[in-house]
Amino acid sequence: MVKGQRKMIEQLYCESFPRSRQLHERARKIFPDGVTHDNRYLQPFPPYVVRATGSRKWDVDGHELIDYFVGHGALLLGHSHPQVVEAVQQQMAKGTHYGACHELEIEWGARVQQLIPSAEMVRFTASGTEATLMALRLCRMFTGKRKIAKFLGHFHGWHDQVMPAIEPPLDDPTVPGVPPSVIENTVLLPPNDIAAVERALEADKDIACLILEPTGGHFGRVPLRPGFLQDLRAVTARHGVLLVFDEVITGFRVSPGGAQAHYGVTPDLTTLAKILCGGLPGGAVAGRRDLIEQLQFGAKKKMRHPGTFNANPLSAAAGITTLDLVSTGEPNRQANEAAAALRRQLNALFEREGINWVAYGEFSRWWILTDYNGPRPDADPFIPYDYDLHRLEVQPPAPLVRAFRQAMLLNGVDSTGMSGMTCAAHTPDDIAQTVAAVKETIRMMRAEGLVQ
Repeated sequence: MVKGQRKMIEQLYCESFPRSRQLHERARKIFPDGVTHDNRYLQPFPPYVVRATGSRKWDVDGHELIDYFVGHGALLLGHSHPQVVEAVQQQMAKGTHYGACHELEIEWGARVQQLIPSAEMVRFTASGTEATLMALRLCRMFTGKRKIAKFLGHFHGWHDQVMPAIEPPLDDPTVPGVPPSVIENTVLLPPNDIAAVERALEADKDIACLILEPTGGHFGRVPLRPGFLQDLRAVTARHGVLLVFDEVITGFRVSPGGAQAHYGVTPDLTTLAKILCGGLPGGAVAGRRDLIEQLQFGAKKKMRHPGTFNANPLSAAAGITTLDLVSTGEPNRQANEAAAALRRQLNALFEREGINWVAYGEFSRWWILTDYNGPRPDADPFIPYDYDLHRLEVQPPAPLVRAFRQAMLLNGVDSTGMSGMTCAAHTPDDIAQTVAAVKETIRMMRAEGLVQ
């Protein structure tokens, strides 16, 4: 490097994370792009983590990072909560897989019934994607109809029928590898438009159910308008269409009883995962007895449902302990307040820095919207652009997001691009350090001409 030449963000990142770079070179020979989850992808390589506790994790190069991935949303209590660790350690010594029924699965299911208003009956699965797959099949079986309806920008796992329009371009429903005959049975609707829902359900009598994220797509990138869920419940009931809440993220996070308890709207079926299992793998479908009884032997048309790791003892032990702690409501309050504080302080920073960014979101979620040209927030939660799908469901330029995340890692913060989730372990000091990291990141990005 020529004397006095400024180092670029990516160069500093590569120099500061050499062990992660070495591991990624090995990983690229084994995994596509060297990663095992799309959201972990980062050019030229992602960080590799060795341990985590509370709100922090440590990588192979010795960096301590404030974490806003929080286990892809699964860790409301934070990493390695002592009571959850103890429960799993005790169960590990007793057995990880009995290949049999066990008392823990009953205790776990009973806690779901106690917390989730729609949970007349429960069936455990091995993941959130499996839960939404099951819910849709149960709806089609019950109604005898082929189609499902979903909203643009809402994510429900990666099985075929729910994959269309999960991210821009939202006007292209095609999905590589998914047959057009499958996509033809998925009806796509604009969010926050109850009149469009009414028209679609009136025009097409072959719709078995409508599935949605009850706080808006991708946990509130495009939040739902106040009153929309109540209107949706009324419209679907009037047309005989089953209503499915995908609470894989929002379940036990928005409130102990999920979004449905918070908003007072009870769906016919609910899908759950993440916090349900205390950071271990698993999922569940909960809902109306007559719908879930289709899994019973002796049912007129039984849905077959195996699954090697359904309700496994380790996930059950972690889930029981986590739900007992969540039932107090205290973890939800702490996580929601941490996110609100972060959004407020980020917006104050953006105003001081004179940068056209805005932080927004609800509950324990935060997003940074770039190229923002609306009014500055005067309250929290604040939703930009009056809930406009096409102005919120946008992807910032990839080089901008990459530089932001690299710079944030250099400054001790791991975020999911220009967004993140909080947990009960995030402290006021974490929030202050994160805001300082964003300030330094802006300075670094301005030095490279990436932002004004």
